[in-house]
Parts: sequence; structure tokens; C-alpha cells
Amino acid sequence: MLLNFNEKIVQFMPKFYIGTAGWSYKDWVPNFYPKKQSGGFDWLQFYSHYFNCVEVNSTYYAYLSPRVFESWIRKVEDSDDFIFNVKLNQDFTHKRKYDEQNIKAIRYNLQILKNEERLGGLLIQFPYSFPYNNSATQFISELKDIFQNYNLFVEVRHSSWRNKEAYEFFKKNNLTFCTIDQPQIGQAIPFEPIITNDKAYIRFHGRNEEAWKNSINNFGKKQSYEEQNQRYKYLYLPGELIEIEQVIKSIQSKVKEVHVIMNNHPKGDAVANAFELIHLLEERTKVEMPPTIVKAYKRLGEIAAN
Repeated sequence: MLLNFNEKIVQFMPKFYIGTAGWSYKDWVPNFYPKKQSGGFDWLQFYSHYFNCVEVNSTYYAYLSPRVFESWIRKVEDSDDFIFNVKLNQDFTHKRKYDEQNIKAIRYNLQILKNEERLGGLLIQFPYSFPYNNSATQFISELKDIFQNYNLFVEVRHSSWRNKEAYEFFKKNNLTFCTIDQPQIGQAIPFEPIITNDKAYIRFHGRNEEAWKNSINNFGKKQSYEEQNQRYKYLYLPGELIEIEQVIKSIQSKVKEVHVIMNNHPKGDAVANAFELIHLLEERTKVEMPPTIVKAYKRLGEIAAN
């Protein structure tokens, strides 16, 4: 009987998808990707050997060719449960100006992934300057109708969205309310999971408050790649990760899927923290990881399987 009881517990455990926001970063060499790479070495293929999901950020900036999506599918063919979460182009979320051609281009590529069972969902990320009001919910409703055939993860950053009416709107439209962790500046929405359907989507931007404030002050100014990404430079401490683990485990019985995305990407900090969260959320199991990351982050040696 004890075995049967344990089996019931396992049955209600959600599927964890843990990965990073993007994978194509030159500064992940040599902390994650090896410095010496042979001619056939591919970053996505290497990445997919260790993680079961990735958030695609390049789609936010450009409309990619279907051939790109098809090549991604080929590169992860050895990773059976690997999925892509695709970020919606900024034309829809920040500029809020798009046409039928834009819609068709995105739908076509999403369908390529969905047909191969490689699509987790579409991330619709709005800026801080998108507060809760009737106009905002109407706009989201329009996007929901356009992309109704896909799981929709909606990220709002202004604390005005923390109200019962907003939550009911998300539930009624079967939208996942994204949880985000970032410095608490101004009216930034706090790190507090709100469950509105059977999925949770949690994004970690780091807690580098000083750099975040500098980024706000320098908005619109010409900056180097490192300056632009300085606000994401943050390695979560072990104690912080344990607190995060407890928050996630407090909601895991309410959902079927939990997507955890690390966006503190500079130098590979996101990779290190993703491995640590896999260890914590998967019942303290040892984690397979490349020797490069263990060399760069010594504390990972305690949880590495190899």
C-alpha cells in the first residue's frame, strides 16, 4: 500500500522545464561552452544535452526564417522532451503596431515547433509602462484571439496588475500569469506567483538593483553590449535559491507544468543557477553538467553527477 501511496504523490508532481533565456552568448565561453570547439560543435545541441527547455529571445527583435526553426528542431532531435518557449516580437508588445504579415510569420514558425511537439508556448512580455486598465486587457484579448492555438505566458511588470479583476481576466482567458524576480524599484511587480491556469511560468532577471537603476537612467543612450546587459549580471546565492525553491514548491500542487527561466545571463550565471535549481526542485538529485561549468563555479561540484 505504501508503494501505491507514493505513486499517487508522483502523479501529482508537475513537469519541470528549467532553462535559460537564450543560449547564444559569446561570454558563455569558456564557463559553459568549451573554449576549444571542433568543426561540428553546435551551441544549441550542446545546451539541449543538459536542459529541457530554452526561451527564444531572438524572435523579440526579428522575424526569423522558418528554416531557422527547422534547423533548431534538427539540433535537439536527441533530446526527447526538449521544448522552446518563444518570445513574441516587440512590434506586438512594446510598439503595439503590427500587421497581418507579421501575424502570419509568427504563426507559421510557432506551428513548425508545435507540429514536432517542440513548442512550450508563446511568451508575451510587456514593459513596465503597460499598467492595468481596460485598454490593456482589451489589447491582451486581441492577442489571445490571434494566438489562441498556443499556450500563452503573459508577463506584466507593473504592480497595478496585482488585483482580483486582473487575475479573473487571466483565468477567464486561460492565460498564464508570469511570475518575475527583479529588483523592487518603483511600482515593479513583486516576486509572487499568481496561478491562473494549469501552468506556472517564472522568470529570473537577477537582483542587481544598482545596475538596474543605472539602466533606467541610461535608457535611450548608446551603450555597449556589456553596458546593456549589466543589470542582468547577478549570481543568485545558495540561500536565495533555497528561498526560491520553497516559493515554487508552494504552488507546484496547483499546476501541471512549471517553467523556470533564468535571465541573469552574463558570463553564464544563468546556467549555473539553472543547474542549482534543477538540483533543488528535482528532490536534491545529482545533476549532469559539463566540466567547464564546474570549473567556473566551484560550488557546483557538490551537486554535479559526474
